[in-house]
Amino acid sequence: MKNRFRMLSSLAGVFLVSSLNLSANTFNSEKLDKYLESLEKNNKAMLSVNLRVDGKEIYQNEIGFRDVRNNLSIEKNTKFRVGSISKIFTATIAMKMIEQGKLSLDNKLAEFYPQIANADKITIAHLLSHRSGIFNFTNESDYTSYMTNPKSEAELIKKFESYEPEFSPGEKFDYSNTNYVLLGFILEKVSKKEYSELLQQYVVKPLGLKNTYYGDKISSKNNEAYSYQFESDKWLESSETNMSIPHGAGAVVSTPEDLTIFLSSLLENKLLTEKSVESMKKIEQGYGKGLTVFPFGEKRAFGHGGGIDGFVSNAAYLPEDKLAISVTANGVNYNFNNVLIGVLSIYYGLPFELPNFDAKPIDVSQDKLSALVGEYETEALPLDISVFIQDGKLFAQATGQGAFPLTATAENVFQFEAAGIVMRFNNEKQGVSFVLEQGGGKYPYSLKVSK
Repeated sequence: MKNRFRMLSSLAGVFLVSSLNLSANTFNSEKLDKYLESLEKNNKAMLSVNLRVDGKEIYQNEIGFRDVRNNLSIEKNTKFRVGSISKIFTATIAMKMIEQGKLSLDNKLAEFYPQIANADKITIAHLLSHRSGIFNFTNESDYTSYMTNPKSEAELIKKFESYEPEFSPGEKFDYSNTNYVLLGFILEKVSKKEYSELLQQYVVKPLGLKNTYYGDKISSKNNEAYSYQFESDKWLESSETNMSIPHGAGAVVSTPEDLTIFLSSLLENKLLTEKSVESMKKIEQGYGKGLTVFPFGEKRAFGHGGGIDGFVSNAAYLPEDKLAISVTANGVNYNFNNVLIGVLSIYYGLPFELPNFDAKPIDVSQDKLSALVGEYETEALPLDISVFIQDGKLFAQATGQGAFPLTATAENVFQFEAAGIVMRFNNEKQGVSFVLEQGGGKYPYSLKVSK
């Protein structure tokens, strides 16, 4: 559902860049400006971008409006709700309190909330790494009916008490916002301070951040962004989650500049000891303690994604290059992961064609569509693609993924704009083939040979 409290737990989609020599020596900031201008001109996104290398800001730009109704533009210091990026802040506070001896990774949930199922077996470490087995409350069918109303700690805990365990603690990873709401409450109990105070004490003040805090009702007068969905050729304001609901799982408000300062400082051991940071970075099934990891070419980036209402954000740090990147959006009408790929591809000087948003859909005869149907494979990616017709329309489906519709912009060119996918078909003597284009990469596919 489009207004759900969306928690983007990884940037795993940024895998399509092949093993190229990634160097920032060719960073073309003007090309990045043009890319963002294109997104704005075509109503594909409203967002802000910040890049920081070795502690120094090297790029900042923003497009779109923080308040569409009042025609107020996004500025450098416009604040965004950053959703699950909040989990990095919560995990950092927890690890700092562990360093101070106020808390332990082995503390049991039963010491704080014994009424929750398996509380005597669930540890702080399980909560931090999403291995508790506690149901994700934002997946409840009635979540959207109450998410805009304030909820007390007691009301949320009562909800959490009613959940049956999804699995035994420690058995596996399963992303659950409930874990980090509980962590936020536990940090408050141990410290006898509000989460907002802990955020200031352990992160904001030590780093001198100017625009990071626990969120409240949005105010454009305070240079805060409202969030939007693009419908009927215009940006429509999204619902506004009451920030008592996400708490330690997603209630932080920040800017891309503050996020790159925070993430680079954290991963350069300026907030926590190296031992604590390494513990956060220890990845199991794609997740550590408040951090996830994603590949970009041969590099690895640590960070987190976030989504709440119409906001979508990502913040990441690539240790090899001391590069921190943050993109915060309050309206997206395009595949957000492709925006990230575009920013990073341009930064590293990789081949990246600016998307053509002017291509118009055309009708293609059923005979010509039928000629494209088949099972395709490539040596470039570990994904086969099935092309088929359903209800008179052409669809494609990659291994282990959902099917998606293809829209023709030429008789041999089809796209799925939501994911930034273009498929260019060739019908030659040796058989039908196509080139898949996504995120600046081009991957040749050919029909599978019968064995």
